Amino acid sequence: MDDLYIRKVLQGDTDAFRWIIKNHKDMAYSLAMSVVKDEYIAREVLQTSFVKAYTKLDTFLGRSKFSTWFFRIVIHESFKALKKRSQGIVEYGELPVHAVSETEDVTLKLEQEDLSESVHEALKRLSPKESLALRLFYLDENSIEEISEITGWTGSNIKVLLHRARKNMREILGVSFQIDRQNYLS
Repeated sequence: MDDLYIRKVLQGDTDAFRWIIKNHKDMAYSLAMSVVKDEYIAREVLQTSFVKAYTKLDTFLGRSKFSTWFFRIVIHESFKALKKRSQGIVEYGELPVHAVSETEDVTLKLEQEDLSESVHEALKRLSPKESLALRLFYLDENSIEEISEITGWTGSNIKVLLHRARKNMREILGVSFQIDRQNYLS
């Protein structure tokens, strides 16, 4: 389906790019968050990546899936933003937390948010490469070969990163849950 919309965009139908954005924005944001670990920066990376994909769409040769090509742009821009942040080039802010809707089951929502927040915080503590590897493998369900295409890493490197990431995630979440449990029992 991407091919149809890519052809439309290349033929001058700029509205066709909305479909591409709609279908790739969530995973692209997730990948950016894996690396930069900041919502504001991830949104900036996403915006930059879509602009770059749009302006360079004519260079997409179709040798791989469009998503592979695009996610590679997102990852490149994410690491570029991370480098800028480490050099102190840009300033960052926090985005507001969304309010809970009155029609939702508040208790269930809070439990899910606690778990989600714990995992999100654990992912922030992992290295960018480990966090990215986990997201690509488990959340996007890419194979080792697909991750290699997207990132340019070797299959062996990906397997090592996944192993380390799982180990580190267990340690981070284990400590996190032990602390929470101790505070709860106090």
